[in-house]
Amino acid sequence: MTEDSRNTINPQPQTLAGKTIVMSGGSRGIGLSIALQAAKSGANLVLLSKTDTPHPSLEGTIHTAVEQINQAGGTGLAVVGDVRKDEDVARMVDSAVQRFGGIDIVINNASAINLAKTDDVDMKRYDLMMDINVRGAFLLSKTALPHLRKSAHPHILTLSPPLNLDPRWAGVHLAYTMSKYGMSMTTLGLAEELKDEGIGVNSLWPATLIDTAAIRNLPGGGTMIKGARDARIVAEAATAILASDPRSCSGNFFTDEQVLSAAGVTDFDAYATDPASQLVPDIFL
Repeated sequence: MTEDSRNTINPQPQTLAGKTIVMSGGSRGIGLSIALQAAKSGANLVLLSKTDTPHPSLEGTIHTAVEQINQAGGTGLAVVGDVRKDEDVARMVDSAVQRFGGIDIVINNASAINLAKTDDVDMKRYDLMMDINVRGAFLLSKTALPHLRKSAHPHILTLSPPLNLDPRWAGVHLAYTMSKYGMSMTTLGLAEELKDEGIGVNSLWPATLIDTAAIRNLPGGGTMIKGARDARIVAEAATAILASDPRSCSGNFFTDEQVLSAAGVTDFDAYATDPASQLVPDIFL
């Protein structure tokens, strides 16, 4: 977090009406939940994802996501592509500008995960995490930056954790930790680099495990989910950040709880999958 960090959460949902958001991923899970929450306020959502056809075990494609965005009150645009490829990211940005006239918000949502120890991580998986997580967040932010500078409400939001230098997190899954902290370094650096340009740059991370299809499909996922919260908590926190004044909200590593508490939310039990179960804290916190 920069020394002159601004962390005022003052969400005005109507400010997202007509704003154009570009997001990596978003066809399912937390990304889709954020997209739908923004769509309820009338935002335009441009998604970049490879999920052109149905997955054998995970519901949703980029096309079904756009249908849901339109039904929720927003306007969606699907760009099938890979956040690792410069030309695909440029095509997405160009498509957003051509369709909606500009870009107001970037959401770096796409992420690859592998929690294996160093001995067990093959370098293809390592490269995948670094390319999607670190390079992808940097590339999308960089490519959209000229358009953000023209916006009256520019934000960059990255789904990455606080920079916690407790050796525990590097020790349990070094490769993944390096990739997620690389995303967070993008937030740290851009917030400082752009602090005089009025562009809000923040990271957001869930305080607890979040109920997603990917978690449910893991061995023992059904049991784990009892200690999780609905993805709606992250979505509402994300839109609260993005609806705040970017000049007074930048350079922060927020958790969803912190954001919603600042926005006046007091009942977090409403987000619990099973209010009777003990919540499972998310990693990196």
